[in-house]
Amino acid sequence: MKKILGASMGSDVHTAGLLNFLELARNEGYEVIYLGGAVPIEKIIKKIDEETPDVVSISYRLGTDAFENLIKEFIEKAKKLKNYENIDFIFGGTVETSQVARKYDLFKKIFDGSEEEEDVVLFLRGQIKYKEEKNFPSTLAERIAFKSPYPLIRHHIGLQTIEETIEEIKKLAESELLDIISLAPDQNCQQYFFEQEKMDPNQDGAGGAPIRNEKDFVAMYEASRRGNYPLVRCYSGTNHMVEFSQVLKRTINNAWAAIPIFWYSELDRRSERNLLDAIKENMEGIKWNARNNIPVEINDAHQWELRYAHDSLAVATTYLAAYVAKKLGVRWYVQQYMMNTPPKLSPKMDIAKSLAKLELVETLKDETFTPYRMIRTGLLSFPADPNSAMGQLVSSMFYSSYLQPHIIHVVAYCEAMKRATSKEIIESVKMVKRANSLASRGLPDFASDPEIKERVNLLKEEAMVIIEKIKSLSPQKEDPLTDPETLYLAVKEGILDAVGLQGNSVAKGKIKSAVINGAYEAVNENGEVLREAQRNLGIQ
Repeated sequence: MKKILGASMGSDVHTAGLLNFLELARNEGYEVIYLGGAVPIEKIIKKIDEETPDVVSISYRLGTDAFENLIKEFIEKAKKLKNYENIDFIFGGTVETSQVARKYDLFKKIFDGSEEEEDVVLFLRGQIKYKEEKNFPSTLAERIAFKSPYPLIRHHIGLQTIEETIEEIKKLAESELLDIISLAPDQNCQQYFFEQEKMDPNQDGAGGAPIRNEKDFVAMYEASRRGNYPLVRCYSGTNHMVEFSQVLKRTINNAWAAIPIFWYSELDRRSERNLLDAIKENMEGIKWNARNNIPVEINDAHQWELRYAHDSLAVATTYLAAYVAKKLGVRWYVQQYMMNTPPKLSPKMDIAKSLAKLELVETLKDETFTPYRMIRTGLLSFPADPNSAMGQLVSSMFYSSYLQPHIIHVVAYCEAMKRATSKEIIESVKMVKRANSLASRGLPDFASDPEIKERVNLLKEEAMVIIEKIKSLSPQKEDPLTDPETLYLAVKEGILDAVGLQGNSVAKGKIKSAVINGAYEAVNENGEVLREAQRNLGIQ
């Protein structure tokens, strides 16, 4: 058991922060020695000599000039201790006294009051002592376990040039605020990395960083090897799914792959693949990652929701994706819950839809399949005004913390206006961490709300009607839900459809939806709600 000694120095009687710190240390298994407030330097030094603690925590809040004098005396005497080299000294105070503390090389860690509880706990778990990459958890499952019960924080980065992106990655890693950095390549990279002769140079940097070779990936990964050594992942390519996955494993130790079932096809025109071929190739990509012990996210549901799919279909495609992942051998599965999408959902119906998804996905959980929950704000809902966007970001992440996420995918408040740099990302992460921290103290039990409970049950029932309709397309198949031809027909025949697919070459695009009581419902020509048993699925 490690031993920690704490005291407020000099004439400082303030001890609330120190006591909170020591209580967290006790909860983490430390033996705690508390000397109290207004402790003379001589007494602190004597106790350190007697107790030989592993960590010494000094607190001071009364002002910079007095602290400057005290700290010089303390350092002079501390250096004479026989076990001085074996002690980690840390400091807690105000922003101004912390500035004084930073002038000296005594302290391994300085807390100025701006940190969240999780930052303190992670220090106590030893993170601050890690000087080499090998000491940090390097897989998603390990990182989640290490940081539990606090969620991992993720953000993406992809600026106009490789050089800009690398510099911003360095800043993000050094901030130690992110646990996961997602690389965002431009569309040229995602679509034509293996066919670069097809790239349009006028589109270089559109939507992300213009990554053109494996050296670019390696350089970005190396830029992240500092600070808290965050995990690194990357958006998948929109074709050559297996080859792109292999590149990401070789170059950035991809934390997890995000591959859809239906998308990056003629359905969304992000590649030139026809839908059936895309489904087949996407499944091969998922299987390759599963075989190589790489976690997988199948992000189909939010792709449907971004095209204004009604809630029942969003829940059905969530379950379908998780089911397919499990059947294709995925061991660790990242389930994303994109809030505020479509954008006119009420918070109550947003939570209801997410709970319906969650409950269905969790039915698949066993010793071979571990689903992780990841929440994010839907970019579609962000206003262009930065202050309004901050409000949207914080409020959505506050109430969605009810889902007890393993990962929070932060979307910077500026994303509706411009790409985020490290400045906006760090600002947004701090906002979200505070919202999650406050929510963790206790939210109402949304699941027991009668209206939410009724909606959750309805959506689960409706989703399974859709699933059964898909199965009915190929009753002769052993498992229609993992059969590419059956899934292709589900889109072609209109079982899976969305308003945003009107005029599409392969989807029906005939469904109508409306916001009713804060929820997205499929409706008929008169605006009346259509339940799945009634909905014209186009399979007469």
